[in-house]
Amino acid sequence: MAKKTIKTNKEEVSVEDKLKSLYELQQIDSEIDEIRKLRGELPLEVEDLEDEVAGLQTRVAKHDEELKESTASISAKKNEIKEHQALIEKYTKQQNNVRNNREFNALSKEIEFKELEIELAEKHIKEFSATEDFKKEAIKQSKDELKQKTALLKEKKSELKAVIAETEKDEKALEKKSQALLDNLEERLAVAYTRIRSNARNGLAVVTVNRDACGGCFNKIPPQRQLDIRARKKIIVCEHCGRILVDKYINDDDNTQEQLDIEKAAQKKKRTVRKRKVTK
Repeated sequence: MAKKTIKTNKEEVSVEDKLKSLYELQQIDSEIDEIRKLRGELPLEVEDLEDEVAGLQTRVAKHDEELKESTASISAKKNEIKEHQALIEKYTKQQNNVRNNREFNALSKEIEFKELEIELAEKHIKEFSATEDFKKEAIKQSKDELKQKTALLKEKKSELKAVIAETEKDEKALEKKSQALLDNLEERLAVAYTRIRSNARNGLAVVTVNRDACGGCFNKIPPQRQLDIRARKKIIVCEHCGRILVDKYINDDDNTQEQLDIEKAAQKKKRTVRKRKVTK
């Protein structure tokens, strides 16, 4: 007994229907792209501003920490000076009670050493004070810039939120349609479509033939290949850019648009002939 071959719904779909589904999917995805274009560079601007604000906050925190260290160092050096001054006062009093020159000279050297320590501490205080002033100015500038960037970020976030609120409903509905069409395609076509679309600069994976040329890269399509595309018996890709090609009447089921184009072409031809006769 002969075995019956069971085909899935996707396998039973004709090539023409597959092409129509691909073209419809492309139209929907192009609408989604247009909606996202309305946002412009806002998402990137918001992201960049968030990074800048975070960087400025880190910078301010770092300057604050360094300022505290400088202030603490100044305080420590001032305490050292007090200690040295107390020892100088002590050694000076002891000089009045020495028993010989050797003890007097030893105390004099200690006093001289402590005076040098005081000079060195005062030098360090000046250095730390200069650093402190620099850090205070740096903190002021960073805080001013942070304030400006935070205000700008708030403004840009508000703009982005307004744009998203305006388009979110339509975008979600289109995304749902797009995913449904993609899921209904056979896996091979879905993968190919997604790959071509991601590699194309304008996001076009399926294009029509217009004026004998590919609608994606605008390279000429040979006449015989155009006939094959019009026949819709197989999926044909542009040999130059790899996009899937369909004829421009792919959705003209009742041939209305095609008939109108034929009539327009005939009228144009008649006008051309009349002009030639008048010229003669």
